[in-house]
Amino acid sequence: MLHYAIVFLVIALVAGVLGFGGIAGSAVGIAKILFLVFIVLFLASLIMGRRGRV
Repeated sequence: MLHYAIVFLVIALVAGVLGFGGIAGSAVGIAKILFLVFIVLFLASLIMGRRGRV
């Protein structure tokens, strides 16, 4: 999932450099959402992994 967030961020950077503001804004929005989902899933797996060992 982090891979997709980075891909959309790169797409947004390239689109921004080329002057496609609408596409760049959309790609940045998607990248932010994917990054937040990645962080939530990472923290959940970290907590569940520690809870299972005790």
